Amino acid sequence: MKYTGAQILIESLIREGADTIFGYPGGVLLPIFDVLYDAKINFILVRHEQGAAHAADGYSRSTNKVGVCMATSGPGATNLITGIATAYMDSIPMVIITGQVLTTMIGNDAFQEADIIGITRPIVKHSYLLKDVADIARVVKEAFHIASTGRPGPVLVDIPKDISTETMSSPNYSKKVDIRSYNPTCLGHPMQIKKAINAIASSKKPIIYSGGGILSSNAAEELQKFVDITGIPVTSTLLGLGGFPGTHPLFLGMLGMHGTKYANYAITNADLVIAIGARFDDRVTGKIDEFVPKATVIHIDVDPASISKNVHAHIPIVGDAKCILQQLNKEAIPPKINDWIEQIEQWKKEYPLGYKKSGKLKPQFVVEKIYEVTGGNAIITTEVGQNQMWAAQYYKFDYPRSFLSSGGLGTMGYGFPAAIGAQVANPDMVVFDIAGDGSFQMNIQELATAIQYNLPVNVAILNNHNLGMVRQWQELFFNKRYSHTSMTVQPDFVKVAEAYGAEGIRVETEEEVVPALKRAISSKKPVVLDFWVEEEENVFPMVPAGASLTQMIEGMA
Repeated sequence: MKYTGAQILIESLIREGADTIFGYPGGVLLPIFDVLYDAKINFILVRHEQGAAHAADGYSRSTNKVGVCMATSGPGATNLITGIATAYMDSIPMVIITGQVLTTMIGNDAFQEADIIGITRPIVKHSYLLKDVADIARVVKEAFHIASTGRPGPVLVDIPKDISTETMSSPNYSKKVDIRSYNPTCLGHPMQIKKAINAIASSKKPIIYSGGGILSSNAAEELQKFVDITGIPVTSTLLGLGGFPGTHPLFLGMLGMHGTKYANYAITNADLVIAIGARFDDRVTGKIDEFVPKATVIHIDVDPASISKNVHAHIPIVGDAKCILQQLNKEAIPPKINDWIEQIEQWKKEYPLGYKKSGKLKPQFVVEKIYEVTGGNAIITTEVGQNQMWAAQYYKFDYPRSFLSSGGLGTMGYGFPAAIGAQVANPDMVVFDIAGDGSFQMNIQELATAIQYNLPVNVAILNNHNLGMVRQWQELFFNKRYSHTSMTVQPDFVKVAEAYGAEGIRVETEEEVVPALKRAISSKKPVVLDFWVEEEENVFPMVPAGASLTQMIEGMA
């Protein structure tokens, strides 16, 4: 029996455990879509290819499985680029399948031809241009392996139309992957582990700086055990939220530009920083030469290129966070840090997060009520900007994979399609996209996707009629010269939701918040909640660009 490339592709995806593809059809993909017509795989038709990439990303972040998206050649493939870059910056495992023109037409400026391999080379972990039907099964297996191991990331597979129609007998669906040049390290070097153990035992002011690598490696349980053994407090990056319980007494919240004041004080005064699966990005460190000035740095990361890239690591440990924490947990000796814990508790009392009540609806209040109504048992996605920071500050993430957000790239329009992907992967979970009125409009068309597939995603728009974070910077650093950040002309989100077949609810007072949230959660359809919040509310604390973490701007707008 002969099998087409399209049949081999879909069978290979199924064998790799791919149960869902997010995508959009097109001419060169028609042979593949013809196979999908009868395939035992769930295909979600989005309304824009960017939505497909973000949905696959949200699916992956909420499950730790490899997300899969598909688009046709030319503009279909290029529309995926923002989503691919988002996944690459945040180390999210994805396999992206793009159609391509006939192999005989590549390089001839054919209709809807684009060099997607060349275009995406800086934003993928690896890429393949298929030129032989016999390579399809091997390439798909390798793509999933590369995407999900080591430092995870997106892998692109570009398939010309004639390769998808070419036939062969007896495809080789190998059960093993053998890539000589690719062997990620799991266990940490024994000598480095020993150095880390000694540094921990002798420290007086240690702190754990936890990043998204805790989630990528499924190391939340090991981190909890490490803290139970050592009693060392934990602060987290934005993407590390949920990797350690947000309600734990030793959790200090997020650090960095909009982190808690006590987290920033703690890491600045620490004598030992244990960085696990974090890359010391600029939003965390502030002024780099004044970051952790008194500390010995233990840096644990699966990517050797990330270690000492921004901050010198005195004790570098290359390997998987889960494996290395298991090694540390076998030998860790609790340091004597009672005075340090007392100091941190004092900072917590002196500098709590807070906001001023003004009689107007506050965005922080809305986030707090989402947490209360859901009991913290929900998946929260965000857009980017003030809504993202308020979610990180005022929702307590106790569970891994409960917070999905674009960190490195800061992609507006991410949250809603990511929420759709998370809802597809977790049909029994409550899913909320905490959004801004600007970013929600960037992929608002995916309301049709949510309706078509009966996905009861909730969107909580913190509607301040502005591009809020940019406006905040203009207020603080540009003398309130609000240049093109006002969004006074915007749609009636309630009517837009209803036009798509979803439910829309406008909320303007505190008293309306909880009833509206309960109504949304009980609904069996997508719900858009339009919260009209204080227009000039700001995110505080805030570390200005170029300042150190101790130079925080405080205020209660």
